[in-house]
Amino acid sequence: MLLTLIAGNLLVPRSCYEVASTDGHGPVATLAKRWHDVHFMLRTRKTLRTPNPAYTDYLETTIYTARFPARILKGIPQLEANMLARKQFLKLVSSTKTPTSLRGAIPTTVTMTSTATFHSSPPRHELSVEHQKIVKSTAPVLAEHGVAITSHFYKRMLNNHPELRNVFNSAHQDTGTQPAALAHAVWAYASNIDNLGALTTAVSRIGHKHASLGITPDQYPIVGENLLASIKEVLGDAVNQPLLDAWGAAYQQLADIFINFERDLYQKAEQTSGGWTGWRKFKVARKVPESDEIISFYLEPVDGGKLPSFQSGQYISVRVFVPELGVYQPRQYSLSDTPDGKHFRISVKKESAKGLTPAGRISNVLHENVPEGAEIDVSNPYGDFTLDVETDVPVVLISGGVGITPMLSMLGTLVDHAPTRKVVFVHAVRGGNVHAMKDYLSRIMKENPQVSRLIFYENVAEAELEGVDYDYKGRIELEKVRDKVLLPDANYYLCGPIPFMQSQQKSLEALGVPSERIHSEVFGSGIA
Repeated sequence: MLLTLIAGNLLVPRSCYEVASTDGHGPVATLAKRWHDVHFMLRTRKTLRTPNPAYTDYLETTIYTARFPARILKGIPQLEANMLARKQFLKLVSSTKTPTSLRGAIPTTVTMTSTATFHSSPPRHELSVEHQKIVKSTAPVLAEHGVAITSHFYKRMLNNHPELRNVFNSAHQDTGTQPAALAHAVWAYASNIDNLGALTTAVSRIGHKHASLGITPDQYPIVGENLLASIKEVLGDAVNQPLLDAWGAAYQQLADIFINFERDLYQKAEQTSGGWTGWRKFKVARKVPESDEIISFYLEPVDGGKLPSFQSGQYISVRVFVPELGVYQPRQYSLSDTPDGKHFRISVKKESAKGLTPAGRISNVLHENVPEGAEIDVSNPYGDFTLDVETDVPVVLISGGVGITPMLSMLGTLVDHAPTRKVVFVHAVRGGNVHAMKDYLSRIMKENPQVSRLIFYENVAEAELEGVDYDYKGRIELEKVRDKVLLPDANYYLCGPIPFMQSQQKSLEALGVPSERIHSEVFGSGIA
C-alpha cells in the first residue's frame, strides 16, 4: 500500500466499545460511531474553517439521540460559526440528560488541546492557487528529505498515540518500508496537486485498505498534526508559516478525498446483505494444508449470520493479538474461494526469515498459534483488484507463489459464470512441494476445456513429470510462450511478489499489451 494515512479506534470512550459490542453493525453501533465523532470534536475543540451543513445535521441528530447536556456545547467554535445550527443544537438538548451508558465518558470540562485546523467533514472550498504553488514548489524538498520526515513522523505519532500500534503494520515500521512508501506518496501528491485525477488509482487502492482497517473521519487530524509537526521539526528554520499553512490545507484536501471515498465504501458495505463495517468475530472452522508453506483457513462468523457476496480478487483484513509485541496486528489476505454466503477462505503462506528479512509475524501466528475453533477479528471484503465480469474477452491470470490466491477465486468465478470465456492460467513456483491447489487446478482443467495452464517450476524433483506436474522448467519468460498468452483484447491479471509483478508487467508491455489491460494486486506498502 502506498500510504496508510490513519488507523485505529482513536479517542472512543470505553463505554462506546461496550455499547457497540452489543450490535456490531446495527443502530447501536451507528450511535456509538456518532458519539465517537462528537466526543472527538468536544475533546479537542477542532475548528472548522468552513462549517458544513451536512456534517452539522449529522451532529445534530447525534446530540439529540445521545442527549448531551447543553453546558458541554456552549462555546464550541463549530457552533459559533453557525449560529442557527447552534440554536438548533441547544434547543434539542437544553432540558435533556446524559444516558447512563455514556455517563462518565463525556468530559465535564473542555480545554484547548490543539490549535490545529484539521477537520473530518467534507470541504466547502478547494485548495487555493497560492497554496497549490507552494506545495508543488516544495515537492523536490520532499523527494530529498521525505524519508527523514516520514520516519520522524511515524515515531512521533506512535509515541504520542501508542494505541495506533494496534493498527499500523509493525513489520513495515521495523524495515523502513512504510516510511519510504509514505514519502513517495506525499511526493506524488505534491507533484500532482494541480492534477488530482492522476492519483485516482492510488486513492482507490489506499481507500479500500483504509476501509478494511475501519478508518474513521475523526482520526485524520491526528496524522495531519503529527505530519506538519514533523516537517517543521526535521527541516527547522527552512519552514515558515506560509509553507505550513499551505501544507496544512493540502493535507486537509487529501484527507477529505479519502473521507468521502471511504464513506461511500462503508455505506455500500452496510447496505449489502450480510455486510458490516469494523471488525466481526469469526471462528476458524477448518485449517487445510495446501503445500509445505500454505494453509487454507475456512472462516465462519461467530454470530451465525449471513456473509456478503464479494468480487473475485478482493481481500479481507484479519486481526490477531501478537504476544511478543503486546498489540493487535491486522493483515490483508485475498479471498481464495468464490462466495457462498457461509464462509470465507484465505490461504496463508508461512513467511520464514530469509537473510535480513524477518519472519512474517502474523503468518506465523496464524499457522502456529491459531487452531481450529479459535476466534479472530475479520473485516468486510474490500479491494479494487477485481475480475471484470461484464465482458467476454479472454483472461490471462499470471501469479507467482502465494499470489495464486486471488487467481483461484477469479478462476472459480470464470468457470462457474462464464463457461465459454477463454482462460490461460500462468503460475510460477519454486517447486512441486510449494505448489498449492495443484489438484484443484487439474480438476478445473479436465472439466473446462476453455481453460489452459502454463506451470513453471524453478526446481524439478526427479519424480515430477513435465506436462503433468509442470509445463516449463525455470522462471516465467512470457516471450517464449507469447503464442499462448497473447490473446486478442485479453485482460491480464498479475499477483505475486513485487519484483515478480514488475517483471511481468514490463514483459507484457514489451509484447505490445496496453497498460490499461494489465491489472495487479499489491499488499504491504506498495510499489514505491
